[in-house]
Amino acid sequence: MSTIEITQDNFESTINDNEIILLDFWADWCGPCKQFAPVFEQAAEANPDIVFGKIDTEAQQQLAGLFAISSIPTLVAFRQGIVVFAQPGALAAPQLEQVITAVKGLDMDEVRAELAKQDAAAETDGADGAGPDSIPADPGVEQ
Repeated sequence: MSTIEITQDNFESTINDNEIILLDFWADWCGPCKQFAPVFEQAAEANPDIVFGKIDTEAQQQLAGLFAISSIPTLVAFRQGIVVFAQPGALAAPQLEQVITAVKGLDMDEVRAELAKQDAAAETDGADGAGPDSIPADPGVEQ
């Protein structure tokens, strides 16, 4: 499967209707984005069970803002509607494969339990539980 363009119009349905989604936040003027694009496309071809979406940060500023994208490219992975990985920077093919393998291997019951624990701790602390701290740590990607 090749990559699909993600917009404000199809974002929610894409996340809700698919098991695993990898999103590449990019811009046309970004050199590292252009370097990462073929790696992302090759991974999409090799993993037809995963939805690979590209979000143009210039055209989809609201989505970029929702994820507080401040550096591109940024890769965000969802599994069962939950953000399980988010990291700026162009990955090499072996690193991207590590992310894919780790995301596929996650025990989602454990992920949900950890998120519930974080939410409970945030309520105790008086915080709202939102923000970067609510995103689980990367699933074992070496850099």
